[in-house]
Amino acid sequence: MCIVDVEDGKGGTWSEIACNMPIEEGMKVLTETESVRNRRKETLQLILLNHPVDCGICDKAGECMLQDQHYEYHGERPVSFEPKVTATKFHSLSERIVIDNERCICCSRCTRFTAEVSRSHSLAIQYRGDHSLVRAVEDGAFDRDPYSDNVVDICPVGALLSKDFMYRSRVWYMKPTPSVCPGCERGCTVNIWHRKPEWKLNALDPRRNASIDRVTPLENPAVNGPWICNKGRDLAKVFERPRAEQALLKGKPAELADALARARDLVAEAKRPVALVSSWVPTRSSPRSRRCWARGSPPSSSTTPCRRRRSDRGRHPDQARQEPEPPRRRGAVRQRADQLPGRHRPRARVGRGLQLRRPAARREGDLPELVPAARERHADVFLPISVQTERNGHYTNFEGTVSGFRACFAKKAGVADAEEVFAALATRERVAA
Repeated sequence: MCIVDVEDGKGGTWSEIACNMPIEEGMKVLTETESVRNRRKETLQLILLNHPVDCGICDKAGECMLQDQHYEYHGERPVSFEPKVTATKFHSLSERIVIDNERCICCSRCTRFTAEVSRSHSLAIQYRGDHSLVRAVEDGAFDRDPYSDNVVDICPVGALLSKDFMYRSRVWYMKPTPSVCPGCERGCTVNIWHRKPEWKLNALDPRRNASIDRVTPLENPAVNGPWICNKGRDLAKVFERPRAEQALLKGKPAELADALARARDLVAEAKRPVALVSSWVPTRSSPRSRRCWARGSPPSSSTTPCRRRRSDRGRHPDQARQEPEPPRRRGAVRQRADQLPGRHRPRARVGRGLQLRRPAARREGDLPELVPAARERHADVFLPISVQTERNGHYTNFEGTVSGFRACFAKKAGVADAEEVFAALATRERVAA
């Protein structure tokens, strides 16, 4: 499809594929001549010789390169009267990906990705001619490849399919919102796909209108290039897990304004205020948390790194997944060192809300344990806060690169943004849920 006409400046003219043609002085390249368009139409005839017309049920419809090329060059019906060659339908390559070999055009993009980018060498082409099949190697390396899902994005047709996204939604019903993956210190930029408001579902489950359909890479040469790891594609499981949506006083439901008033009283009564600020907090929220304590004595403080077990998955050297720290750890640690001096390093991490609690009989210098769900009912005050998909913000990754994310959905009723809560604790202003 990259065929062009070439004039060498000496009267010679010929057709050539641009991707394999060396440049010479005086060369003139013509990309949109009538002969070029005719040859590209002939190439489409060959590509579509055995390709099934599955557009009506194909998940790639709407963003398929083959559809775009066929439309661009006014493709025609195949001239062959022979039956199309049949092949395996929906063969499982791994726990995450299936392949429809009838749609596959053997472009070898996926096999070259595993050889040159992820370097797992886990896909290969089996047999020859019109019986060629893309298959995973038998030792299960494709299942272990932490970047395997990228082959779905680079497949120019609907041959490689994500099991999680199959038949979930049409592309034209969704829209992407730029965001940042909080899974590790790299902070890859991603697109979170969700349903457009004008295509909302009325008869089916309304929760589908505010759910994440899929996550894809948002190309960023400064951070992750055009790739993300499989963990980043599973963000919906993180963002949509059960969460707190109700303010609590001693474990009993309360209005947000009443909970904030009680929180201000507890902070005012404290002899030794202690602030534990998660490094998952966006860049915009951390200054608000510091100003919250500005009227009193500087608190003893710490920033929790939210440590996780380091995995042994293979890493591509140019796009390593940085485990186990969250994406804003560098910015949070720098702010702690500059403006929040302290020596305590807690082991627990802040979860689905902001808890304020008087420590019971504990050793001198201990921090109150802050964990989600299990001890919400024991906190004097529990304030639910919005999650990343409900607010705008920025993360600073381990290399100092700042990436922004945007809100996908409206925050839940009874839930407040963290920066608003900190501001209210400092200024006594009311926060609207």
